[in-house]
Amino acid sequence: MSAPRRVVVVTNDFPPRPGGIQSFVHGLALRTPGVAVYAPAWPGCAEFDRRQPYRVVRHPGRLMLPTPAVARRAARLVAEHGADTVVFGAAAPLGLLAPRLRAAGARRIVMLTHGHEASWAGAPGFRSVLRRIAGHADVVTYLGPYTRARLAPVVPEDKLVRLAPGVDVTQFRPDVEPRWPGGGPVVVCVSRLVPRKGQDQLIRAWPTVLREVPGAVLLLVGGGPHRRRLERLAAGSPSIVFTGSVPAADLPGYYAAGDVFAMPCRTRWGGVDVEGLGIVFLEASATGLPVVAGASGGAPEAVRHGETGLVVDGRDTGEVAAALIELLSAPERARKLGEAGRDWIAAEWSWDRVADRFRALL
Repeated sequence: MSAPRRVVVVTNDFPPRPGGIQSFVHGLALRTPGVAVYAPAWPGCAEFDRRQPYRVVRHPGRLMLPTPAVARRAARLVAEHGADTVVFGAAAPLGLLAPRLRAAGARRIVMLTHGHEASWAGAPGFRSVLRRIAGHADVVTYLGPYTRARLAPVVPEDKLVRLAPGVDVTQFRPDVEPRWPGGGPVVVCVSRLVPRKGQDQLIRAWPTVLREVPGAVLLLVGGGPHRRRLERLAAGSPSIVFTGSVPAADLPGYYAAGDVFAMPCRTRWGGVDVEGLGIVFLEASATGLPVVAGASGGAPEAVRHGETGLVVDGRDTGEVAAALIELLSAPERARKLGEAGRDWIAAEWSWDRVADRFRALL
């Protein structure tokens, strides 16, 4: 099927704001002819927008909700752009704008879903809203088996189509120059510093790791509201390094600084706070790193346990420590897991494959 004539993407999740969903939506926009994007303003957005080969219209604020003002701006862009298709970067909550955008000229509505929509599907108060949102869509995407199972009771089966993130294997690759000097075995975690991601469990496991692997370094890449608490938990340990937020262009070099990638995510709040997939696991595998992933939501779908890495209970500090020690103590095995991960990403998760799927469902 050929791509539609004109496409408008309406999304809260877009660079330069950092994050996996942001890079996913940006990657789709880059590979979609005739696209325009409506997204919130974010520090550095003017410079970012100038570099894009498509039009970006910024909302005057960091968050867009399905309000009349947002609906008017989105509808104006649909009309000005002559768009026949609208893509919501995340179905909830902006998908509630779909009827207004159909009235502005959109004939096809595609809604992407991530971990938070899977959470909404399991919460009584939000479930009815998500059902209403899905009712306005022609296509609702899901990341993998976990998110599909969560969405299936709410979204009609004939609307569900799998669309997972892609990875640029020319950007994330083993021979990238490291952005951090290292000096010993390095465990790297690239993610926002929020409780679900499990950096606190890495810090708690770290004394056990150091007893078995002296000289190892834990490199925590990213910023977020949990940072001060994590720094207190680390208690000034010289073997635990916080980089803070880093530019997206520098991320490949930070992955390349590691020997093992670890993000022991865990589900919280009875399933409300859950990992939808975890693009960082895919980027780490593309870089040739063995991966340690927490068994939260769809995260195990981004790792082949025993083949490209290890899946652990992110709530169990001992299990996290054991996995890190196992990989750091057996560099040859770790190397083989990383090579297998790189091959898997190139074969199954490349952006070419994802872009083809996206154009087909458009």
